[in-house]
Amino acid sequence: MTLSRATRLTATTAAALALSVFAAACGESKDDNSSSGSSAAASTNSSSSAANPNAEIKKGIKVVQIPKQLGNPYEDIEDNGTKEAITSVGGTFTRKGPTDAGASTQVPIIQSTIQQKPDAIIIAGNDPDAVAPALKQAAQRGIKVVTQDSDVAKDARTLFINQASVQTIGADEVAMLSEQIGGKGDIAILSATANAPNQNSWIEVMKTELKKPEYSGMKLVKVAYGDDDDQKSFQETQGLLSAYPNLKGIISPTTVGISAAARYLSKSPKKGKVALTGLGTPNQMRKFVKDGTVTEFGLWNPADVGYLGGYATAALVSGQITGKEGEKFKAGKLGERTIGKDGEIILGPLTRFNKDNIDDFDF
Repeated sequence: MTLSRATRLTATTAAALALSVFAAACGESKDDNSSSGSSAAASTNSSSSAANPNAEIKKGIKVVQIPKQLGNPYEDIEDNGTKEAITSVGGTFTRKGPTDAGASTQVPIIQSTIQQKPDAIIIAGNDPDAVAPALKQAAQRGIKVVTQDSDVAKDARTLFINQASVQTIGADEVAMLSEQIGGKGDIAILSATANAPNQNSWIEVMKTELKKPEYSGMKLVKVAYGDDDDQKSFQETQGLLSAYPNLKGIISPTTVGISAAARYLSKSPKKGKVALTGLGTPNQMRKFVKDGTVTEFGLWNPADVGYLGGYATAALVSGQITGKEGEKFKAGKLGERTIGKDGEIILGPLTRFNKDNIDDFDF
């Protein structure tokens, strides 16, 4: 699927990003980003109860957000969207997460959160299975579990807030790169961590797409992992160009990876010779588009992913929805939304950013 260059995001914009090198140490740490509305407690509804779409949103719901890692600019924007939604309905929002995106680093944070007895946990999973037992324990204690951006095992959560369909994201990235290299040449993928559920789902779609006749001239030679770390992603880009001198293009479906790769390419003799596309934010990638390092890339508004997740969680805690396919709820400024198969709620399609439209966006 190829999206129009004129496609525009309809949501509010978020703060500008700055690239950061993430800490290598593991462990739990709490973000200072804690905000509250009403302090009244809210009860937790059983997922087996019938939905009441006319139920009022309960005041004082307590929500804990667990991102993949603290210090990730993309996660910061997304989680601020969640905070906006939760506080707008009078709830309490607390954010805490690990300092790296390791497969199991979120587990002790989930376990400690259970002891706090919030109404809901919203999590972007680092690994679909590693966190599942702890999340199931949370559900057994009556805590609603919602995933956003990166899903976990389906039986460990009720809802999944997806940026766009997995098929759309993977297919569009292949299409963008094909357009930029004329459909021919060796290509590589620079991903985040090897266990990241969203990354792996998109990569599987990319591999399937590359088997189609229209992409027969493109050959995937390597999937590299930068672990959503700026410096490692930079080094992995250098390694790809060294190991594969005939490389024609790189897809990086991670905002950390694409910006690090662009930074390396911008100072490399390969600038303009090796195409780079993937998922990035306009503010992060603007200079690389304007200096010719990058022609086009795509994304959604991460703040809207978090905002949708916040309203879906509030509706779930309040009994407006139970997670069943076909149930509807109102998501504030994003309007009415419908739950799809397996509890999935999709934000919308990708927007493509290039020299013609990148200055129209500020996030």
